[in-house]
Amino acid sequence: MTPVFGSATLLEKLQSKEPLLWLNPVLGSMLPKDAPTPDQIEQAETRLARCDALIRALFPGDVVGPIESELMPAAELQQALTQPDTQQGAWFLKRDDTLPVAGSVKARGGFHEVLTIAESIAIEQGLLATGGDLRMLASARARELFTRYTVAVGSTGNLGLSIGVMAAALGFDVVVHMSSDAKQWKKDRLRRRGVRVVEHEGSYAQAVEAGREEALMKPRSYFVDDERSLMLFLGYAAAARPLARQLEKAGRVVDARHPLIVYLPCGVGGAPGGITYGLKAIFGPHVHCFFAEPVASPCMLVQLAAGNSEQVSVYDIGLDNQTDADGLAVGQASPLVSPLMAAQLSGVFTVSDAQLYRQMLRVKQSLGIDLEPSAAAAVGGPLWLNDSPEGREYAYAHHLDLAEATHIIWATGGSLVPPEEHRRFQEHANALEARR
Repeated sequence: MTPVFGSATLLEKLQSKEPLLWLNPVLGSMLPKDAPTPDQIEQAETRLARCDALIRALFPGDVVGPIESELMPAAELQQALTQPDTQQGAWFLKRDDTLPVAGSVKARGGFHEVLTIAESIAIEQGLLATGGDLRMLASARARELFTRYTVAVGSTGNLGLSIGVMAAALGFDVVVHMSSDAKQWKKDRLRRRGVRVVEHEGSYAQAVEAGREEALMKPRSYFVDDERSLMLFLGYAAAARPLARQLEKAGRVVDARHPLIVYLPCGVGGAPGGITYGLKAIFGPHVHCFFAEPVASPCMLVQLAAGNSEQVSVYDIGLDNQTDADGLAVGQASPLVSPLMAAQLSGVFTVSDAQLYRQMLRVKQSLGIDLEPSAAAAVGGPLWLNDSPEGREYAYAHHLDLAEATHIIWATGGSLVPPEEHRRFQEHANALEARR
């Protein structure tokens, strides 16, 4: 099946793997009737706040405060990538690459889902009263209880790390289903934590499906479904409130004259979709969110451009889903998230692997930060708005004064990557630079 797009030119550009900016023509349409409510986001915020002391008890020395990341001014990166006379407001880097324990944005949704599962089991089995002190979940009695249950997930890496590390710390039997081409160091790190890693030939989607089927056949088994999990989604949405406080502390106003523009790497869509949803709940039309996807794996773009009447994948338009951005190598977008993003997402821009490495190198050179390639996908987002006809069209249509804007580039992972891997990334990036 080849999806029908509104433009043959769009299909041709996607098939040619030419980096592009696609603008969402139905932005502002009605959300689905079953869309998550503000109350559900608030419940996720409350649950994560209640879990602060528990997480510190589970990871003494590794966690000293809430699972939250710095909003870092990125003026040096802005200067490195823009012309001196460019008026483009202020750039910031959202440092989810440094989130404690998991080292990636996946800590948000992954921790929220595992902690939700653990709390519900403890209440059901009479170990914990509703609303009780969640530090009880770190006790020997709770650990003995959780050993009778299995938590499983299908992942290319970072979600598996967040689910595996948290569930293992609580005492669950943990199984992470991964495609065989997932990074070896991530598999090794999970195994050192006592997690069973099951490798599958084929794609991320096949690993997820295999994990889902196995979990369904086992009693007392919970499958964390990256494609369909509301608890994951709400955990990501809970990132919005702390970010709003960080913006206020930094003196960054968000209103019609001072837009907030956020650029997020996108794989299956749960993390960037949840963050977008949470931000929209707070800032409404004054926040504009764009996803960054690999040219070989633009699954959210393909799904939204084709409409949401049926699921489509990048394979349906002849793309191969082969990219060095392992966390973004996803062929089909989340069916939970894509209908929500049809109403809320401003657009999607695509990035080649070469651009990923060059952007990663610019972050290292200007800010001294080591990111993994997929985490650098969004770095070029502000340039699309300022330098492309589509970006200028969007700014004009939405009356955006880019000189008054706050631009946030979401860095999604990298702090747990072994030093030798970072060296390999940098060597490859420098080789690409030398060939330019």
